[in-house]
Amino acid sequence: MIPLQQRKNYPWVVVGLLWVVALLNYLDRQMLATMKTSMQVDVTELQSATKFGYLMAIFLWVYGLTNPISGFIADRINRKWLIIGSLFVWSAVTFAMGYATTFNQLYLLRAVMGISEALYMPAGLSLIADFHPNKTRSLAIGIHMTGLYFGQALGGFGATIAAQYSWHTTFHSFGFIGLTYSAVLFFLLKDKERASRSADVSQQAETKEYSLLGSLKQLFTNVYFWLILFCFAVPSLPGWATKNWLPTLFSEKLSLDIAIAGPLATLTIAASSFAGVIFGGILSDRWLQKNIRGRVFTSAIGLLLMIPALLLIGFGQSLVLIVLAGCCFGIGFGMFDANNMPILYQFISPRIRATAYGIMNMTGIFAGAMVTDLLGKSTDAGNLGRDFAMLAGIVLVAFVIQTLFLRPSKTLTIS
Repeated sequence: MIPLQQRKNYPWVVVGLLWVVALLNYLDRQMLATMKTSMQVDVTELQSATKFGYLMAIFLWVYGLTNPISGFIADRINRKWLIIGSLFVWSAVTFAMGYATTFNQLYLLRAVMGISEALYMPAGLSLIADFHPNKTRSLAIGIHMTGLYFGQALGGFGATIAAQYSWHTTFHSFGFIGLTYSAVLFFLLKDKERASRSADVSQQAETKEYSLLGSLKQLFTNVYFWLILFCFAVPSLPGWATKNWLPTLFSEKLSLDIAIAGPLATLTIAASSFAGVIFGGILSDRWLQKNIRGRVFTSAIGLLLMIPALLLIGFGQSLVLIVLAGCCFGIGFGMFDANNMPILYQFISPRIRATAYGIMNMTGIFAGAMVTDLLGKSTDAGNLGRDFAMLAGIVLVAFVIQTLFLRPSKTLTIS
C-alpha cells in the first residue's frame, strides 16, 4: 500500500489540512479584539483602553520575538508534531480564556498564545513549500494564505456570538474546535523528508553549520537575505496599517459610522487579497517555467499596484474611489504575500529556510507594531490620510530594489 505522503494528491491534502490551521491561527487571536465590550463587564480592568492595549501588545511582542526561534526549531524537528503541538496549545489557551476572571490571567494567556501561535507559520509554510514543486508552489502558498484572511474576517464575528451567548462560550467553542482538529491532524498530517545535504560533509562540520549561530551567520552573510528582509518588511508597514487603521480612515474621510466603515474596510481588503493570492500564485508558477525571475517579477507587480492604491486611499475623497483603491491594494498585497516563501526558496539553502522565514516574520511584525503606533499619533494630529499616502514612497523603494537586485540562483530554484 502506498504511504499517505507519497500519494499523488497528498501535497494538496496538506494545503487543505493546514488551511484550517491557518484560519484558526488568525481567528483565535482576533476574537479578543472584537469582544472587549462583552468582556469588560466581567473583567473590569478592560474598561481601561490602556490596559486593553497592553493585552493586545503582549501578543505581538511575544509572537514576534518567538518567530526566529520557531523557525530554527522547524528546520530541525518533525514539522508534523510541531504544528500539532502548536495548534493544541493555542487552542487550549483559547479554551482557558473562557475561564479567566482577571486581567493578569488574560495577560499571561495571551503571552502563551503568542509563543504557541508563532511555532506554526515557519513550520506550516516550509512544509507546504517542500511538498510542492515549482509548478504549484506559489499557488499552494497562496491558497494557504487565504485561510489567514478568512480567519481574520471570521474573528470579527466573535462579538456577534458573544452577544448571542457569552464571551465565555465563544472562547470555549473555538478552543474546543482547535483541540479536536489537532486530533484530526494526528492521523492525516505527514512530514516530508528534507532535501539531503552533501554526503562529503562531516558530521562535526554539519552540526556547526546548522547550529543556531551557524544558521544566523549563514543568513546574515547572504546579501540577498538582507534584500529580501527589507523587501518583506517595507510592505508589512502598509499591510498592518490597513488592518489596524483603514476602518478609522474610511470613517473619517467618508463620514461613515464606524459600524459601517469597519466591515466595509475589512471586507474590501480581505476579498481583494483573496483574489490577489490566487492570481499571484498561478501567475508566478507559470512565469517561473519561462523565466527564473518569474516569482520576483510577480511579487514586484504586486508592490507596483500598492503604490497608486496607497496614494488614492490617502488623498481620495469619494466612496467609490477609496473602495477601488482598497481593492487595488488588496490584490497587490495578495500577489506579494503569495510569493514570499517561494522567493525565499530561490535564495536560501534548504536546511535554514524556516529559520529565515521566522526572522522575516518577526521583522514584519515589529514593522507593523511601529507603524500602528505612528499612525495612532497621526490620527490624533489629523494627518492619517496624508501619512497613509506617504507609505507609497517606501513601497516604491522596495519595488526598485526587488526588481533590480533580486537575481535567483538556478541551483536553489529547482530544489
